Amino acid sequence: MAEQYSKPRQQAEIAFGKAQSQFFARGQAFEELDSITTARNEKTQRLREARLAKEAQDSIAAPAKPAPKRVSRY
Repeated sequence: MAEQYSKPRQQAEIAFGKAQSQFFARGQAFEELDSITTARNEKTQRLREARLAKEAQDSIAAPAKPAPKRVSRY
């Protein structure tokens, strides 16, 4: 059933529809950015944990090395 709206009402409906679609598009863009940021942060955390575990493993496996002696030129 097609309803007949007045010209100002049609213009208002069109304007409202455009505003709503912009609003929803903005929200969707923010959600996409949030998911990218979350994925990046999770990957960074995994890499940090892996690096710390490797450093701990290396420090246990290798004996402590004395600091290299500096040679004075004077």
